Amino acid sequence: MTRTDKREEILHAALELIAENGFHGAPMAMIAERAGVGAGTIYRYFENKDVLINVLYQELESRIRPVLMVGYATDKPIRERFIHLGSAWLKYFIDHPLDFRYLEQFHNSPYGVEFRRDKLLGKKGNCGVYQQLFAEAIAQQVMKDLPLASLFALAFGPLLAVARDHILGFIALDEDLIARITAACWDGVRR
Repeated sequence: MTRTDKREEILHAALELIAENGFHGAPMAMIAERAGVGAGTIYRYFENKDVLINVLYQELESRIRPVLMVGYATDKPIRERFIHLGSAWLKYFIDHPLDFRYLEQFHNSPYGVEFRRDKLLGKKGNCGVYQQLFAEAIAQQVMKDLPLASLFALAFGPLLAVARDHILGFIALDEDLIARITAACWDGVRR
């Protein structure tokens, strides 16, 4: 196994174990065992568990963004762009349930709360496409003039709940239902 392969195996093992057991239920020794590496090997790649958790978050975020942007065009109407982003987001999570479960835990943990706050306030990371879309929509008076965090909650909170329900088997999402649910989220934020 090459150095890159070991790093990827460690990240994949951490994703699986944290998604299954939570942050505290996935000690470094367990991650090493699942990755097929020695416990000390992890520390060659990641200084500690906190670093591993944050690196994994960044890796997931870098995988999701390009998927969301496929077919996204800033010259399309705001509603169409909103539907595109919401649908792409939901489809990604349906196809990658471990990513969803990890990100949900991350965003609702001490690891993610500060990061999310800084991101929503524009101090860290890149929420650019959403911030730009929401700012443009508010300026054109086609979206409610609410704080960014509130718009995110109204627009994407229901999508998170629906993704969770699909992953848990409570609902079966298909293209039509995804389109209708995403349109309903638009109705929640439009003027």
